[in-house]
Amino acid sequence: MQLSIQSKVTLNNGVELPWLGLGVYKAADGEEVKEAIKVALEKGYRSIDTAAFYDNEIGVGEAIRQSSIPREEIFVTTKVWNDKQGYEETLKAFEESREKLGLEVIDLYLVHWPVSGKYIDTWKAMEKIYEEGKVRAIGVSNFNIHHLEDLLSNANVKPTVNQVEFHPLLTQNELHNYCKENDIQLQAWSPLTRGHILNDPRLVELAEKHGKTPAQIILRWDLQKEVVTIPKSVTPSRIESNGDIFDFELTEEDIKILESFNENKRFGPDPDTF
Repeated sequence: MQLSIQSKVTLNNGVELPWLGLGVYKAADGEEVKEAIKVALEKGYRSIDTAAFYDNEIGVGEAIRQSSIPREEIFVTTKVWNDKQGYEETLKAFEESREKLGLEVIDLYLVHWPVSGKYIDTWKAMEKIYEEGKVRAIGVSNFNIHHLEDLLSNANVKPTVNQVEFHPLLTQNELHNYCKENDIQLQAWSPLTRGHILNDPRLVELAEKHGKTPAQIILRWDLQKEVVTIPKSVTPSRIESNGDIFDFELTEEDIKILESFNENKRFGPDPDTF
């Protein structure tokens, strides 16, 4: 399906988002996150996913400024954390993130979790930021169908993205179909199950069949499922390997095998109880 590491999907507002990005959750601010981004950009990545909660927006911004790649070619996502939700709070949180990143315009701003009683007000603030041109696209993260239905019935601007935990043990088919029907792009966080299934014999067999690693098989599956994927790593060899998924294709049979892994199992919190 995708031709290269820089292939993009067009979001519902016309903005283009790369299919593959680098996640920087738990990457330490400073040299660690800067080095990871430097390697990723050198290897062809053009999308970086951070969040206020990750506490590394300063390093992310520095890495982007230190790169020889033009700013407009790098897609930067950040998110508003739960304790900063609400209308005025979100406006303030956005300015804090913008200052830390040192970026005039952020490419994608997400509601990190659907905080009950607050996410509608948070969204109204995000619509204002979007209308003012401070962000190119707005979206959500960890929203289930009922959260999206509630949001859509109160929103003037439709979310472009829903970033959720998504991997072979948690295929979220119903949510995925709902997002497709509503032209909201699904994006996978923790696509590699934090390593939990990489030794599964069924996955190892698929990897051997294609001459790829188990991680590459999963990331390729994401793409063929039309899910944007942002594997997190600070290891240069792994960052490179995670990006090397554009020279092979899974068969229908391979995809069925991966689908059969589903246990509705989460490694992160459940949005309904978090």
